[in-house]
Amino acid sequence: MAGVQTAVALREQGFTGTVTLIGAEPHQPYDRPPLSKAVLLGKAEGSAFDVDFEALGVTLELGREVTGLRPDDHELDTAEGPVPYDVLVVATGAEPVRLPGTEGPCGVREAQSVEGGGGRRAGVPGVHLLRTLDDAERLRPVLAEQHDVVVVGAGWIGAEFATAAREAGCKVTVVEAAERPLAGALPAEIAAPMAAWYADAGAQLRTRARVERIEPGVVVLDDGTRLPAGAVVVGIGARPATRWLAGSGIELGVHREVLADERLRTSVPDVYAVGDCSSFPSARYGERLMVHHWDNALQGPRTVAANIIGETPAVYDPVPYFWSEQFGRFVQYAGHHQSADTAVWRGDPAGAAWSVCWLREGALVAVLAVGKPRDLAQGRKLIEAGTVLNPEQLADPARPLKSAVA
Repeated sequence: MAGVQTAVALREQGFTGTVTLIGAEPHQPYDRPPLSKAVLLGKAEGSAFDVDFEALGVTLELGREVTGLRPDDHELDTAEGPVPYDVLVVATGAEPVRLPGTEGPCGVREAQSVEGGGGRRAGVPGVHLLRTLDDAERLRPVLAEQHDVVVVGAGWIGAEFATAAREAGCKVTVVEAAERPLAGALPAEIAAPMAAWYADAGAQLRTRARVERIEPGVVVLDDGTRLPAGAVVVGIGARPATRWLAGSGIELGVHREVLADERLRTSVPDVYAVGDCSSFPSARYGERLMVHHWDNALQGPRTVAANIIGETPAVYDPVPYFWSEQFGRFVQYAGHHQSADTAVWRGDPAGAAWSVCWLREGALVAVLAVGKPRDLAQGRKLIEAGTVLNPEQLADPARPLKSAVA
């Protein structure tokens, strides 16, 4: 998304120079959200972007992996030889965290090999990741055959895959090391009600559960429980895909993400970074943000294009936004709640539709909406405006969110 949208934005904003889009995957550039939904369930064969690259004058170099960057020479290294550039945009996204190695967010303690299959599948047969089109195509027959499925990780991707697997008729068990789903994304009191969604959908959620090892057909937990598993799907997060930048001189952050500035420039001249592989400073929230969501990969490229062209330089400071479809619910989130000092509920979290608003010194800074798209739409605009709200009025779910202005 970030790479394609940068190319499109450059042309839309009047850039007339050569634009080359390089990608390691052989497929036509595609959108990721359908992978965990329509593609996975066999309702769509793919999700290629509806972009006429030839008409835009954009050259595609597909199936070409970039292995290094030499800024002093203004060249990229690939197996097929060097590629020169005048301006480079790094949009390499993120790669899924795998099961093996040291203690991680999934609590896995047994090292497993994950090489082979293009680096996309674990070494134990039947263990899958879900990040690419190839991943989704490998998983599609698993769902079609209605295997017993164990999902490791109850984050956004784990919940979305579990939703699709239940829709396909699979028996699903979700294993989560934390005491609740979405432990890394939402406060305990907000995420706790979502645990009931799993049982409502016929999926088993096992929290405070760690995977000890994976055997063919079985996932063994650290308490000795053996879970039948015709397939294991690992959804324990993603990290920026920046290993290829080693030795380039580009400054990376604590998560190995590219540290971009407010105009999405990197620490070396003529190199920008956008999307999941990077972070940016937010004046709105007073901290650096790393946003692994679709909307960031849509919005950031417009800023990159404007700054490359240079006629109207732009600062990037969006209100982050994402959505998730899980267990028959449409969940949306806008903003950044970590700096909030007050949380206000709108509605009953046991019901079908409710929302939560976060305030900082009275101003709305984030909103989570479950089945309440109007709250999300109004809240997003109020966040952008830095609007101060009346908490008592805000707490009335029958009252339009925008009418709670203090």
